[in-house]
Amino acid sequence: MSVSHPSVQRVLTGITPSGTPHLGNYAGAIRPAIAASRQPGVESFYFLADYHALIKTTDPARVQRSTLEISASWLAAGLDTERVWFYRQSDIPEIPELTWLLACVAGKGLLNRAHAYKAAVDKNVAAEEDPDAGVNMGLFMYPVLMAADILMFKSHKVPVGRDQIQHIEMARDMAASFNHLYGEHFVLPEAEVDASVATLPGLDGRKMSKSYDNTIPLFAPAAELKRLIFSIVTDSKAPGEPKEAEGSALFQLYQAFATAEETRAMRTAFEEGIAWGEAKQALFERIDAAVAPMRVKYEALIAEPHVIERHLQEGAEKARAIATPFMAELRHAVGLRNLAAAFAVKAADKPKAALPQFKQYREADGRFYFKFVDGDGRLLVQGAGFDSPRDAGRCVAALKQGAAFHVEGDGMHVDGARIGDLADGVHADDVRRALAALAA
Repeated sequence: MSVSHPSVQRVLTGITPSGTPHLGNYAGAIRPAIAASRQPGVESFYFLADYHALIKTTDPARVQRSTLEISASWLAAGLDTERVWFYRQSDIPEIPELTWLLACVAGKGLLNRAHAYKAAVDKNVAAEEDPDAGVNMGLFMYPVLMAADILMFKSHKVPVGRDQIQHIEMARDMAASFNHLYGEHFVLPEAEVDASVATLPGLDGRKMSKSYDNTIPLFAPAAELKRLIFSIVTDSKAPGEPKEAEGSALFQLYQAFATAEETRAMRTAFEEGIAWGEAKQALFERIDAAVAPMRVKYEALIAEPHVIERHLQEGAEKARAIATPFMAELRHAVGLRNLAAAFAVKAADKPKAALPQFKQYREADGRFYFKFVDGDGRLLVQGAGFDSPRDAGRCVAALKQGAAFHVEGDGMHVDGARIGDLADGVHADDVRRALAALAA
C-alpha cells in the first residue's frame, strides 16, 4: 500500500567532536549534508554530539578543542545557521531527560545486541577476561542516548553509514514501545543510507581515517597540504608509462574535488603517462583552490571562538523552542505532573473526552502490530502482524491521513491489502467516526 509522507521532512545529523576534520570528512559528510540542507521541503538538524564524545575520551581539553574545530569547519564550509538547526547536544537538557524516559522502556536484551557493546564483550572473551571488563555504561547506553537525539525532534530521516542502521532500528523500537504505553508521541525515524557518498583514500591508499593515521587535515596550511599530497603512495611507473586511474588513490582524490570536465582530462593524462609528480601538483592545486576560501573563514572563526559560541547558543535556543514543550508533553504522558493542577477540577467543569488513539507494539512472535481504540479504551481495530515497525507505522499513518478502507466480513482492507480486523460488535462506521474525531 502507498502511504504519503509529510510535506516537510526533518533530517537529523549528529557530529561527534573527536579529532580534527579531514578531507574525507568533508567529501563524505560535510559537503553533501550542507547541499541537502538547501533543498526545499527539508528541515535540517545538525548537532555536536559532545555527550557521545565522553564515551571515547576523558580528556576535557580534547573535547573542547574538537568541538571548536568541527563547529568552525561546518560554518566555514557554508552551513547556513539561519536556515538550519545547529546546536551542541549538551546545551539541550531535555535530551538526557528523554534518555531516562526511553531507558525505562528499552529492554536490556535489546541493548545487549548493540554492535559496539557486543564487539567489546567478544574482545574480552577472546582475551579470557571478564566479558564486561572496561565497558562503561556510556558505551552500553549509547543507543538510548542516540534514540533521544533523534526522537526529541521527531526526525523522519537520519543519514547514517550501514554500521549505524541498527541504532535507528533500536530508536524505532523504543519509540514504538513508548507509544504503545503512553499514546502516540514519537515519529518512527528511518535510516537513510547513501551508497554514493564518497569514501576517500588516505595517504597509504586505505580509507582515510584517523585510526589509520593516514589523513589529510581539511584546513591544513597550503605548504602542509602540498607536503602531504606529495607523500601519497603511488606505484613505480615512470613518466610516459600509462597509468591506471581506477584504484588510484591520487585519481580518486582529484575526482572528489574536480568538475566532470577536469576529471576526464585527468583520466586522459593518466592514460598518456603523466608523471606522478605532475599529477600530485595538479591534485594539490585543485584541492587548494577548493579549500583555500574556506580555510580563510575557518582560521577567522578559530581566532574568534565567541562567534562560534554565539551560533551554537542561538541554535540551542531554536532547538529548545521545540524540545521544551515536547518534553512537557512527555512528562505529562508518563505521569510526572503538577499535583495541584491534576486535581483542581471544579464541580462545574466537565472532563474533556479522551480521543481515540493508535497503539503500536511488538509481540513475542517478532511481528509488529497496532490497535485502534476509542476514547474509552474500547478496541475498534486489531491490526494484522507486519514484518517491520515501518510497515505497521505506514499503515497507521495512512489511516490517520484518511485512506479509504472497506470491510469484508470482519477484515479491514486498504488498497486491496488486509490490514487488520474489526473488533467484536464494531462496525465500519464506528471506525470512521473515531478516525474523524482523531483528525479533528
